Amino acid sequence: MEYLPLMFFGVVLLMLMAGFPVAFTLGGVSLIFGLFTFGLNFFNLLPMRIWGVMNNFILLAVPLFIYMGVMFEKSGLAEELLETMALLFGKLRGGIAISVLIVGALLAAATGIVGATVVTMGVLTLPTMLKKGYSPEVATGIISASGTLGQIIPPSIVLVLLGSVLNISVGELFIGAVIPGFLLVFLYLTWLIIIAIVKPKLAPSMPKEDLLEFKKSNKFKKILIAFIAPFFLITAVLGSIFAGIASPTEAAAVGAFGATMLTVVRGKFNKKILDDVMMRTMTLTSMTFMILVGAAAFGLVFRGMGGDIVLTNLIISNSVESHHFLIIVMLIIFIAGFFIDFIEITFIIVPVVAPIFVHLGIDLLWIGVLIAVNLQTSFLTPPFGFALFFLKGVAPEGVTTKHIYKGVLPYVAIQLVGLTLLILYPELVLWLPSVLGY
Repeated sequence: MEYLPLMFFGVVLLMLMAGFPVAFTLGGVSLIFGLFTFGLNFFNLLPMRIWGVMNNFILLAVPLFIYMGVMFEKSGLAEELLETMALLFGKLRGGIAISVLIVGALLAAATGIVGATVVTMGVLTLPTMLKKGYSPEVATGIISASGTLGQIIPPSIVLVLLGSVLNISVGELFIGAVIPGFLLVFLYLTWLIIIAIVKPKLAPSMPKEDLLEFKKSNKFKKILIAFIAPFFLITAVLGSIFAGIASPTEAAAVGAFGATMLTVVRGKFNKKILDDVMMRTMTLTSMTFMILVGAAAFGLVFRGMGGDIVLTNLIISNSVESHHFLIIVMLIIFIAGFFIDFIEITFIIVPVVAPIFVHLGIDLLWIGVLIAVNLQTSFLTPPFGFALFFLKGVAPEGVTTKHIYKGVLPYVAIQLVGLTLLILYPELVLWLPSVLGY
């Protein structure tokens, strides 16, 4: 009977690998195994568990952050920011790539939506980079990698979901993720500088004519306008959380309102834009919460079978040390990221291993940030990395899937270097929350 939880877990993974929809796989398999385990009483237990999920105030931040990201995209500020930054850094070798990285980090802090960021930067900068002499691998690699920074730089939807699953403060997770997020930005920047020095032909500077035209215009006004709006939104959201004025859910509402006001000020707000933003927000939110409901059923059945106890006993009986278990979990999440997305991993693997981390006395805040960085890698790993699909969908003719795959491989390696540094030096995650009194 002790092997039943492992069999249940295995069936769910096999069906997901076979391509069945996540929400219905989690819910359907859980229903069958739940009836076998609890009998008809399962139908009394499941509604209470689902109500507990839907009644979770923290998860209200999910649709609000999605709305904020989509509305910010519609404001047109991302386009202006990209154009201005490209000209500002254009005289440097690899300057456009560096501007893409900086804008990616700013959009991550302003929107937190990977798809919107990758598509926006792909449409606006990829044709320009290719035209200016960049190799397709360098151009596609930095666009894909920069676009995924929204997974770790707060406000991040994955951090909200991890906070809910691990039952820890989302605000604390946001603060803990700040240094790791900018550590990755620094590592990406270092790689771009190395490319620009060692192989300058792959990442040249912009032509002098373009830079002269920029200098003739009112460049200081352009730079100020391009930076002030994202800075306002980032300060409104993260500043209110870090200052202790608002909870992450309240800050998400501030961000949603702020993004709407920016769109109004820029004269881009109308009924069509609002309808589109509402529809995309509803679609993405519905998808996330359907998976949440399936995950709630999965968690109920798995724990009802004593699965968490079975796994804990398995670890203890084999005398697996805490750091070895951590490495095993990180490796499993990394490999799973090749085949399934971050939401599936968050709601299938994380609830299973979380009680074991608690038993081993490992700080869940540290674990949450490590998992978030690991999950960010899943957007870049072939064959199913979503950032790769998003970019291929908007790439101009001549840019192949092979170019994109080759372009992201260095950044997957950089992600692993960053993850290793966070494992070796937990204070990179824990220092800032402790300084701010969490």
